[in-house]
Amino acid sequence: MSSTRGDPNHIPCTGASPETGRQDGQNISGIIASEKLAETDLKRVNSYKEKIMSVSRKTGVDAAIIAAIMSRESRAGNALDANKWGDHGNAFGLMQIDKRWHCPRGAWDSEEHILQATEILTSMFDAIKQKFPSWSTNQVMKGAISAYNAGPGNVNSFDAIDSRTTGKDYSNDCVARAKFYKRNGL
Repeated sequence: MSSTRGDPNHIPCTGASPETGRQDGQNISGIIASEKLAETDLKRVNSYKEKIMSVSRKTGVDAAIIAAIMSRESRAGNALDANKWGDHGNAFGLMQIDKRWHCPRGAWDSEEHILQATEILTSMFDAIKQKFPSWSTNQVMKGAISAYNAGPGNVNSFDAIDSRTTGKDYSNDCVARAKFYKRNGL
């Protein structure tokens, strides 16, 4: 599917930090770690494929990027508590919408939830595009992914795009996961 907001295959990335790479008990980092984490989540991500594709069509965000954020945020639902919350009860659902900044909509795994989260991402895209008007669409999307985690005020340069994100690797890990999902049908 064509995306109007960037193609993960054309976004440079370094993958997961050693901290993120250890999530499944392996001592790995980089793109290989991101791909292994994405592969672990693939079956769960695919169970939401129809909803992801629908949201992608509505927002112009590549489906693989939506899937990657879902994988990173909640391991496609596997890392949530019994009430479908994470981040110490502050973030809801598959894509971890933070109640301190947003009023979560829909069920934890609904298309409405995925749409709301992707709309938050597109608002970050618009903020980063305004902040860095000379960046390419793909650079803006990588900045938006970083801002989805840390806020647009914490994206200060392309070279240090993840310096203030969780694990200091958020956009690099998500882009590597998105490339994996793109190769695997999203």
